[in-house]
Amino acid sequence: MEQFIVSARKYRPDTFESLIGQENIARTLKNSIIRGQLAHAYLFCGPRGVGKTTTARIFAKSINCLNPGPDMEPCGKCESCLSFAEGRSYCIHELDAASNNSVDDIRNLTDMVRIPPQIGKYSVYIIDEVHMLSSAAFNAFLKTLEEPPAHAIFILATTEKHKILPTILSRCQTFDFNRISVPDIVRNLENIAAKEGITIDSESLHVIAVKADGAMRDALTIFDQIVAFCGREVRYEDVIRDLNVLDYEYYFKIIDNSLAGDCIASLLLFDEILAKGFNALHFVSGLSSHLRNLLVCRNSSGTALLELPPSLIGRYREQAARCSVQFILSSLNITMNCEAGYRQSGNQRLLIEFALMRLAEKTMTAPAKGQAATPVQPAQTEQATQTEQPRSATTQPAQPAKPAQQAQQAPPVPEAEQPQTAPVSRKLPGLSLKNLMSRAEKQETAGTGGSASLTDEPLTFESMMNAWQAMADREKSSGRSALATAMLLHSPGIDIENAVLTFFVSNSAQQEWIREKALMRMESAIRQELGNNKVKIDVQIYESPSGQKDATPYMPVDKAKFLVAKQPELNELVKDLDLDVK
Repeated sequence: MEQFIVSARKYRPDTFESLIGQENIARTLKNSIIRGQLAHAYLFCGPRGVGKTTTARIFAKSINCLNPGPDMEPCGKCESCLSFAEGRSYCIHELDAASNNSVDDIRNLTDMVRIPPQIGKYSVYIIDEVHMLSSAAFNAFLKTLEEPPAHAIFILATTEKHKILPTILSRCQTFDFNRISVPDIVRNLENIAAKEGITIDSESLHVIAVKADGAMRDALTIFDQIVAFCGREVRYEDVIRDLNVLDYEYYFKIIDNSLAGDCIASLLLFDEILAKGFNALHFVSGLSSHLRNLLVCRNSSGTALLELPPSLIGRYREQAARCSVQFILSSLNITMNCEAGYRQSGNQRLLIEFALMRLAEKTMTAPAKGQAATPVQPAQTEQATQTEQPRSATTQPAQPAKPAQQAQQAPPVPEAEQPQTAPVSRKLPGLSLKNLMSRAEKQETAGTGGSASLTDEPLTFESMMNAWQAMADREKSSGRSALATAMLLHSPGIDIENAVLTFFVSNSAQQEWIREKALMRMESAIRQELGNNKVKIDVQIYESPSGQKDATPYMPVDKAKFLVAKQPELNELVKDLDLDVK
């Protein structure tokens, strides 16, 4: 059986012309060879798999080639090039600083530098992962790096430039390598697939390129893995299954369900995603990227910002044409807030499901695309809202909505984005159309000069969670980010029968401060949000599942009480001197 060679080695570039994504660096190095302006030390830095060591080898071959081409490319046929290709060159030396990082290793290198080259003009020393050298080794290397013999050239390569001493950096010409773009990776993979006789579609190549994250070596490794799984005929379905990548189709369906106001279909789709073993946070992040792509696609010139195959760009354009800018921006705000609060949430699945519900809520009262909005009178609210709702197989205007499918009203549209001919009244989350209609009539009779009295609107779990989230957002936008963080740290307790929201805090100091400084204002705001004057907020200390309270001291008074409780001598001193612990 013929020995297999991985693609990353088999198709490794061996000339400046074949370098991918680093044209500026290749041009600079070739010009320095042509003009005879070679430095004695170079530093190649950048992410993994972008060609640092490969470029160093090509550069070393070029300056030692006995018959270089007109553009200083190595010929590959002279004794110097052949000896390097066969691994027997005494002019080009490669060292791994990860395993040779001591002062003794640098001392051996210093002794080697004194030996002139046998073939060619220069002895080139390529030191890979140079940031792994110890501080003592770096200091021992300084003198040799600054004033090497005329025949010695050092090429240092690293992925962590910040770990290298400034004294080393000042002695080197530094070249920063870029991540390789998705189109460049796709083109290279297409060429390799053609040479290997492998059939693969553009969508699969883009998935591999995005998964590689700008590293060509990673892309070739993934390519070999896919070929081993699929054989000579590579299909998109097999690629996403082998790489455990979430298909674009899920994101398109989520947005379609949201546009139709069908939150149940989105929740079922999310359950299917979790059942297949995908990470929930990665799903939310991918949904945010999908919404960003939709926003970019609304402008024809913005498609240049998409790293997607042409077939997918067409689908993005089609879906973007059905989404308003306001819907995309508000949906992005929801998904990004969900990402930010994911790790702190006590019920992460509920957090994402709630975000999907809010996405579907955004279109429940939005006017249909292409229709001019008209002023809505209070007596016509129910009829107008039913007309403006998208048709959905699971939503019937004449039937009472199920608890998970209740119509949730969108937050107020920013004044700058409202149609000038149609003032839109503010819709409160979780209210029925009849309640909304009666409330609008009472506000109209009360007049603009006075405030309408609150009615005891019916409470639901969704409306109370909506109001709690909206109040946290307002606290954050008002500069009280600490209080907003405390509100979202634990999910609130909800008692619909007694109209009580339980605000769980971490310690007694937070509990006392909120009760004294913020409780009255928060209760007033939540009552206004829900339209119910009976709602109360109860501030309690969060208890762990084991039943023990979090006793970690945060404030000075907590720390003092903690020390007194733990130190008997200090407790006796407090009693003897009749001290107050403050």
